Amino acid sequence: MTRPLIITDCDEVLLHMVVPLRAWLDETHAVDFDMRERGFAEALRHKDSGVVLEREHVWQLLIAFFDTEMHRQSPIAGAVEALGRLAQVADIEVLTNIGERHHRQRVEQLAAYGLDMPVHWNNGPKGRPLARIVAARAPSVALFIDDLAEHHESVARHAPDVWRLHFVGEPDIAADVPDAPHAHARIDNWVAAEAWIMDRLAQGPAPLPLIPTDGALS
Repeated sequence: MTRPLIITDCDEVLLHMVVPLRAWLDETHAVDFDMRERGFAEALRHKDSGVVLEREHVWQLLIAFFDTEMHRQSPIAGAVEALGRLAQVADIEVLTNIGERHHRQRVEQLAAYGLDMPVHWNNGPKGRPLARIVAARAPSVALFIDDLAEHHESVARHAPDVWRLHFVGEPDIAADVPDAPHAHARIDNWVAAEAWIMDRLAQGPAPLPLIPTDGALS
């Protein structure tokens, strides 16, 4: 066995994403981005008409944001300091749904804030790639942090003994995001999250099972 392992998402856990994306869309594309009263599929609308953007257009805008605007992202309050302390007792890796095209930029982006750690790019559910990382590292205990409920569900299916923390670090949207039912806890600030993480790492692997392993999870 190796040291404990923390696998964390990036956007809205380590770095702000919604607020800088919203500002850029407003400034340069006349697009309104509001997730407070609607899901992501309907969150982007043309400001002049209120018409929802087509999915392909949304994808193009996201790619364009990561191509040129990642400098707008800044750390979530307390993230850099908390990870610095956690790194004294655990290895930390990032599993982020960003394409291979922007992988190097993400590595450099995080390193610029002192978060110099392995970064894995991914598309889709995170359960299987996380399970591969855990199998390769064989940690004494592993813990996963993400802001999206579907990734906690996927990790619960494919790596059920990994602790799962639902963390939404953006105050503008946190209150409107329901708790992820397949996470062990929901905490949205790094002071409380760090204490919870330290306790879980000391406790050992998560108890089995939290959910049925024969469920139709992705």
